[in-house]
Amino acid sequence: MAKDFTTREENYSQWYNELVIKADLADNSAVRGCMVIKPYGYAIWEKIQAQLDYMFKETGHVNAYFPLFIPKSFFSKEASHVEGFAKECAVVTHYRLMNSPDGKGVIVDPDAKLEEELIVRPTSETIIWDTYRTWIQSYRDLPLLINQWANVVRWEMRTRLFLRTAEFLWQEGHTAHATQKEAVAEAEQMLDVYAEFAEKWMAIPVIKGIKSPNERFAGAVETYCIEALMQDGKALQAGTSHFLGQNFAKAFEVQFLSKENKLEYVWATSWGVSTRLMGALIMSHSDDNGLVLPPKLAPTQVVIIPIYKTEEQLSLISGKANEIKKALKSKGITVKYDDRDTYKPGWKFNEYEFKGVPVRIVIGPRDLENGTVEVARRDTLEKAVYQLTDIETKIEHLLDNIQENLYQKALSFRENNTFQADSWEEFNQILDTTGGFVSAHWDGTPETEQLIKEESKATIRLIPLNNKLEEGKCIYSGKASTQRVLFARAY
Repeated sequence: MAKDFTTREENYSQWYNELVIKADLADNSAVRGCMVIKPYGYAIWEKIQAQLDYMFKETGHVNAYFPLFIPKSFFSKEASHVEGFAKECAVVTHYRLMNSPDGKGVIVDPDAKLEEELIVRPTSETIIWDTYRTWIQSYRDLPLLINQWANVVRWEMRTRLFLRTAEFLWQEGHTAHATQKEAVAEAEQMLDVYAEFAEKWMAIPVIKGIKSPNERFAGAVETYCIEALMQDGKALQAGTSHFLGQNFAKAFEVQFLSKENKLEYVWATSWGVSTRLMGALIMSHSDDNGLVLPPKLAPTQVVIIPIYKTEEQLSLISGKANEIKKALKSKGITVKYDDRDTYKPGWKFNEYEFKGVPVRIVIGPRDLENGTVEVARRDTLEKAVYQLTDIETKIEHLLDNIQENLYQKALSFRENNTFQADSWEEFNQILDTTGGFVSAHWDGTPETEQLIKEESKATIRLIPLNNKLEEGKCIYSGKASTQRVLFARAY
């Protein structure tokens, strides 16, 4: 499958696009800017979804579902929110079709115009906070901790599978609290949940921080984020959590009676990750041989492939393979035994290597005689002979080792591609030669931030949490600065 496959060095963007298609993760659709997530890609998303859903529920959240359509008037109630999303909104104006008078197909019925246009949700703050007004009356109704798994539409002009599409899948948490302290703690807690998931399940090291005012979520008081570094030296935002203050509560008149019998506005958060995580997963670990998946998110963790010449050999090998499969499944390992006779073993080797299956076990007649199997690991492509004694424990340890190795490899890459710049020339030289994260001084003004973005194509990815104070001069304006921030070119 890797034949005629573009390498990362040749063209990283093309390598990514080809990998998504050839590994059967997703495909372009008939709708411009929208994607079809294929079964293999969706199986990975289900793994992501299942673990995150578990983590959300462990922190006290419950799932609900809110409408896809939002009345246009709702977006007028929070000024910065509508300004942030106005250019990306898909708008429903009519509710009926009719046969064309010339008999050629159908047209929109001009008499079926909606009294008020509906926005296909780009995010759900407005529809949810209008609903919360009827749910929250007293401090006894708080905190309200709700998550939604849904799709959203943001009308993108330039799209790329998983990374930026007009429609994508995500989860969005929306919570209401009695105090500012509780809401801030919630936003920080969910950032920690995202960071733990990225590092322990996706094997992607991330940096936690807050966004600059220019990069803040529309309508938020503070935006917390995690940032990861891809193999081409570009950053990718892997999750955000927002402290919304009382902005939406005031816009939608969401008040509660406090313990002191006073009517007060609630405090809010929202937080979310999307199928963009699939792009992060692909670009963090994959190589010129195809997809590389961390075992915890691989739909199939182990594949067993028989090598035989006769039906009698296949029968004996299948018996042993199914014993191994049963033993591995007892450890919670997902296993596939591929005894298809329509493909040769070499073709299967290439297929599962390209699709990133973490471990391949090969068993033939000689292995039956010796009580062994050949084991190949996807991350390093190394092969070894394993005795069948306690094979399930050995493979379990191998999967743990692969998971940790992928994380450490990604961490080393990030550390080797994080630089410090003290001048505008040095800053641009780093971005143009190696890319990566650049730690540099900024004078704190949105004007300077915008000029840096326009001239270098790099943005402030975050201001690291617990950032150390350090006197210096802004790399662009030369004005005084008290801390470094992290810049990068990004997806």
